[in-house]
Amino acid sequence: MKARKMTKTFGLAAAIALTLGLAACGKKPAPPVDERAGARTVSVSTVDARQMGGGVDAPGVLISREEASVNSELSGYAVAKVYVEAGALVRLGQPLALLDDSLLQSQIAQQTALVAQQKVAADQAAQQSDDVAGLDDQGVLSKEQIDQRRFQARSARAALDTQTAQLKDLQTREAKMTVRAPVGGLVLQRNVRPGDIASPAGTPMFTMARDDLIELQADVAEGEMTGIRAGDPVQVTLPDGSQVQGTVRLVLPAVDQTTKLGQVRISLPVRTDLRPGGFGRASFNGSSQSVPAVPETAVRYDADGASVMVVDSTDHVHQVPISTGQHAGGYVQLIKGPPVGSRVLRGAAVFVLPGDVVIPTQDGAAAQGAR
Repeated sequence: MKARKMTKTFGLAAAIALTLGLAACGKKPAPPVDERAGARTVSVSTVDARQMGGGVDAPGVLISREEASVNSELSGYAVAKVYVEAGALVRLGQPLALLDDSLLQSQIAQQTALVAQQKVAADQAAQQSDDVAGLDDQGVLSKEQIDQRRFQARSARAALDTQTAQLKDLQTREAKMTVRAPVGGLVLQRNVRPGDIASPAGTPMFTMARDDLIELQADVAEGEMTGIRAGDPVQVTLPDGSQVQGTVRLVLPAVDQTTKLGQVRISLPVRTDLRPGGFGRASFNGSSQSVPAVPETAVRYDADGASVMVVDSTDHVHQVPISTGQHAGGYVQLIKGPPVGSRVLRGAAVFVLPGDVVIPTQDGAAAQGAR
């Protein structure tokens, strides 16, 4: 009887102990989740400030650095002679064409005679005015007669000045009957023929390249213009394969809104085989500059454009859109994007999504560790 009682007490104590144990297990906190469990080991690179020099090729067109339009200042005169053709190299002031001055010569002769006639009348009036000098209030002539002679002398002199001015106008026209080169340089176009009527408002008789200066107008992508500066050396390839050395003269500040291309003017040496309208290709190899850059393998492209996958301080991945510039030595310039010092994924970016946790390994060490 006593043994049965002890057995029952022991069973009750065991049940109580089991119940307390189960209750204690229910209150114990769950172990923390390890975010790195199953995380992919990836290769990362740092956004560095690198020397990105040249490496930019751009097509272009040969143009005149400064064109001069040549036309007559006179109107209504026929062209008598044309002295030069397109392609001629002329000097400043050299005659290019001659207008027919036969009518003008007749007008000059007539006006010369009028000037001579008026000079006689002016001398006569001046002599009559001198004759009455000192006769004021003498009673020899009335005051009205004396004043009249003096006024006639002054009027005759004014008339002579008018006729002389008209003669000078005709003589000036005579000097402009010869159309001369306003600048020295290459004649690009000749648009005049003997018999044409001169008109200042008409089509220019000639078009010239000032000082025979031809330059290349290169079209450069917007992102590649940041590394081009005035004074940079440029190698220009011509259609026949020959190359000339040029210099960046001007980088235009505006970019075409449609094509997103900017224009760069490149000065070239004076050569007879450089003709406006011809094709050329510019290779910019100017001075290097330090710019933010990442490996080309770190850049990914999708429907939203170019971007890189940035790894933050907690090893989480974020997708950041970028705008690229020059490419050189396997690196690409970041015009817009993460700052220098940021970590970006390299080729493994295609297997990682924004928000993922990764195990970063600098540059190519990850690939070696995976082996």
